[in-house]
Amino acid sequence: MEKHFYSISEVAEMLGINQSNLRFWEKEFKQLNPRRNKGGTRFYTTDDIAVVKQIIYLVNDQKLTLDGARARINQKKDAVTKQQEVAERLKRVRSDLKGLLKLMQSNDVD
Repeated sequence: MEKHFYSISEVAEMLGINQSNLRFWEKEFKQLNPRRNKGGTRFYTTDDIAVVKQIIYLVNDQKLTLDGARARINQKKDAVTKQQEVAERLKRVRSDLKGLLKLMQSNDVD
């Protein structure tokens, strides 16, 4: 069963980023708006996590500034989503291929 809400620490660990980045990006991107309880604790939905993944893709992979990432998300959110998903799939395929190569090389040694 998939969770509906994730804490800031869970999201940061899941995506390999700092919690401070998430808090900062909340201020910079209106699309990122996690829910808060009365105590102010943030709770991220899967939609919020998708926005964070897009920001990471645009800033880290596409090397855009925050202004550039903000503009791209505002103008072409669907296109960014598709590009980001393709990039994630390609990274997984590359990782799988590296694993297969390593396995094949270890079998050659035997």
